Amino acid sequence: MKVIDLTHVIESTMPVYPGTEPPTLVTANTWEQDGFKETRISMHSHTGTHMDPPAHIFRGRTTLDAFPPEQFIGKALVIDCTALQEGEAITMEQLLPYGEKVKEADFLLFHLGWDSRWGTEAYFGDFPCIDDAALNLILAGDYKGIGFDVISLDPIDDLTRHRKLFREKDIVNIENLCNLGLCGSELFWFSCFPLKIADCDGSPVRAVAWFE
Repeated sequence: MKVIDLTHVIESTMPVYPGTEPPTLVTANTWEQDGFKETRISMHSHTGTHMDPPAHIFRGRTTLDAFPPEQFIGKALVIDCTALQEGEAITMEQLLPYGEKVKEADFLLFHLGWDSRWGTEAYFGDFPCIDDAALNLILAGDYKGIGFDVISLDPIDDLTRHRKLFREKDIVNIENLCNLGLCGSELFWFSCFPLKIADCDGSPVRAVAWFE
């Protein structure tokens, strides 16, 4: 079995959404003093490779802990968007070459190649975002989730697409993925389990692809 990790490492120097505090990882217990090592972690729920549920945007909508575990596992398809330039949109043109596989997937993962900019100011640039037609296709389908190797579904300081995605549909959105370019153009198994936190508006995930 081939397994590919699609998750960025959580560390104190990692990129975070503008205005968000970076995570802190402080040694709380040591082998020398306590006989074991333990770390106190403080971070926002949307740190690193993470997942948004509808409750991220709308009061009273579905929280992550309310989803059944099968929401976070299924067949995924990577959509190659690496030919797009800064500021261009993800459109049906990127989806059409995959034919029926788009309908067969549980997760559509959009590969912009932006993970190569991780840790630089360029990561916060004018990354391509999905347009209305492509988002309407997702809303009309039976998808468990969508994902991107950029910091947001929307341009920074905009939530238009988040609102449209989550207003009525129970779906998850995964941001800050990496290594999507290693997954090929066929369907593969994918999992993205979040922490099970009460009333959860978001959580880091360990996103993984595997091929049997």
